[in-house]
Amino acid sequence: MRPLLKFLHTSDWHLGRRLYGKPRDDESAAFLDWLVATIDEQGIDVLLVAGDIFDTTTPSNRAQELYYRFLARMAASGCRHVVIIAGNHDSPSFLEAPAGLLSALDIHVVGAVPPTPQEAVLVLKNSSGGAELIVCAVPYLRDRDVRTAQAGESIEDKALALRRGMAAYYAAVTEAAEHVQHELGGGVPIVAMGHLFAAGGQTLDGDGVRDLYVGSLAHVGAHIFPDFIDYVALGHLHVPQKVAGHEHVRYSGSPMPMGFGEAGQEKSVCVVQMLSDQPEQQTTQVDITLMPIPPFRHMEQIEGDWPTIVERLGQLAQNNVPSWVEVIYTGDAIVGDLRDQVAALVVDTPIDVLRIKDSRVTERVLRGVHEEERLDELTVEDVFDRCLETHDVPEGQHDDLKAAYREVLQTIHEADSQA
Repeated sequence: MRPLLKFLHTSDWHLGRRLYGKPRDDESAAFLDWLVATIDEQGIDVLLVAGDIFDTTTPSNRAQELYYRFLARMAASGCRHVVIIAGNHDSPSFLEAPAGLLSALDIHVVGAVPPTPQEAVLVLKNSSGGAELIVCAVPYLRDRDVRTAQAGESIEDKALALRRGMAAYYAAVTEAAEHVQHELGGGVPIVAMGHLFAAGGQTLDGDGVRDLYVGSLAHVGAHIFPDFIDYVALGHLHVPQKVAGHEHVRYSGSPMPMGFGEAGQEKSVCVVQMLSDQPEQQTTQVDITLMPIPPFRHMEQIEGDWPTIVERLGQLAQNNVPSWVEVIYTGDAIVGDLRDQVAALVVDTPIDVLRIKDSRVTERVLRGVHEEERLDELTVEDVFDRCLETHDVPEGQHDDLKAAYREVLQTIHEADSQA
């Protein structure tokens, strides 16, 4: 087999992210340093970043500095091309603001959905000027990008129209890519990029992944990517995984744990080698390697009764390992001063307890305000559930109201992305 090119797929950096008020810029900087070194060591020709570069649509100065310093290092490296698409956390206009300058450095940024599907198809060239890779660079598709609202439609109607609109858009872009491939004489590999929630994808509690659309009805299947696509580089889900058993359709996952639910999970990037067994390059073979990312901070979720918590915190203190910790108390005994007792255990240690949760409280069905429950222990949907229960809303109405609530949240997220 003859090597054609090698690319690296990563996503969901969430630069500028904070965890319970703690900034994570040092971890992000360490990851970007590692990524630069890995690209150099692996001889990567193309870097693909599948969305959620930043954690918010208005990134901090430090987050912007990390991003632009990284791109400057890429421009000076042996990596020939960088392709970046926007995710649902990103501001399309912010990402695309310097696109003209970056394109001169072979850094291609697609923030907003291009006016035509053909404009979402990029042809990347090698050092000799020949086409080496065709990229379908599809950013996060918002509701308004793929469908027109209709009066009187139900939540299910909207979700079905959205799912069909997304499938139609990907079909148009991949069809345009196939046409370009034929024009080039065939043999140039095609890669698709997207930021979406594929049906059956795995998430974890506390990972910060937002439902992109209303409920799960608009989650798309892997069938929207035609068989002639050699690799599909996806972003949005933070757990590294392949989709529906397809080796070449993958989420790279986030480079660091977004929450304590991901603590201990091995993070990775996908290194993909394109190979050809014919001089004419008509047949492409894809060799995928998961490159483990070292942890840049020790994070741990300690769950159990009081003796279990005491023992594990003692072990961490004895090991003198700087750690961020979440404590989840599951014992039967009432510990009225749980927070004070935990705090006393970590005095003069490198352990920083970011969150303490008493499951005896949060597992109860609350009807009204309870002093034991903290707002930071609840998601926005938990709060809405409490409202439904507190106001005695009939259970038969819950599903429709929750779906409408998610639609409101989606509208707010989209408005934020345009800010």
